[in-house]
Amino acid sequence: MKRILVIGYSQSGQLYEILTNFLKPFQGVEIEQVKIHTETPFPFPWTSDVFFNTMPESVLEEPVKLAPYTLKSTTYDLIILGYQPWYLSPSIPTTSLLKDAQFLSVLKGTPVVTVIGARNMWLGAHESVVNSIEGAGGKVVGNVPLIDRHQNLVSAMSILHWMLTGKKERKWGVLPYPGVSKKDIEEVENFGKKVFEAFQKGAYKGLQDEILATNKIDIHPSILLVEMRGKRLFLAWANLIKKKSANSKKRSFWVNMYKYYLLVALFIVSPIVLTIYTLLIRPFIGKSIQKQKDHFLYLGIART
Repeated sequence: MKRILVIGYSQSGQLYEILTNFLKPFQGVEIEQVKIHTETPFPFPWTSDVFFNTMPESVLEEPVKLAPYTLKSTTYDLIILGYQPWYLSPSIPTTSLLKDAQFLSVLKGTPVVTVIGARNMWLGAHESVVNSIEGAGGKVVGNVPLIDRHQNLVSAMSILHWMLTGKKERKWGVLPYPGVSKKDIEEVENFGKKVFEAFQKGAYKGLQDEILATNKIDIHPSILLVEMRGKRLFLAWANLIKKKSANSKKRSFWVNMYKYYLLVALFIVSPIVLTIYTLLIRPFIGKSIQKQKDHFLYLGIART
């Protein structure tokens, strides 16, 4: 019987819910599900200090030690990797998994489908994940990113409330529910069906085209702009904090400086920049935007 490995890490549990629905069409195959944990767990809900202090190592993709986990086989016919981005990079548990010898050993020569649960920015994280998979000899054959579809600042406020309180609710009774919508989580099994059909045929060519043909996945141009610039700024801050952090007090100071910078950039600078971009620049660079979107929507995947 063919074997499928479903592996990943979820801090809030949302990604596990997504994967559960994604797997509903998979029948008559052996599915091994593995939930990854770090040896020192990340808290949920986050504390504010830990949330912002996690940025440098997330962005610099520094692994930590994973709690022991077991893989029942040394080879699989398909791997489904579920992950979420932290600070425009793979979450630290995901980075740690992608640098773990046991997991890397089963990637070689194996088709991989990635399933992402994100706020709305997954591009830079996915580029890193794809590079790691390909570096280990794996082959990405499909990608299903699910995001919070609300406006960027609204989404940021609702997600921060959820992450820092653990309450997945409408803040003040006004903001929308945070995270991937219930409807999108329920309907992710439609993507699972397409992946399972390709798996049964043993042919993944054109799978990503079918996934995108649903018109449920897209990259908003403003998010593309924010993420491309944000990644560079996060890298600059991460390197600065690491360089200046000779002791815990100095690190705390620089992490706090980063926190205030992020809040100002997110809620004050970003709206101004996006307004200028939307009105004066975007109308003239449509072809360039589409090329960038196609690049990220097909990362590591051969076009038909």
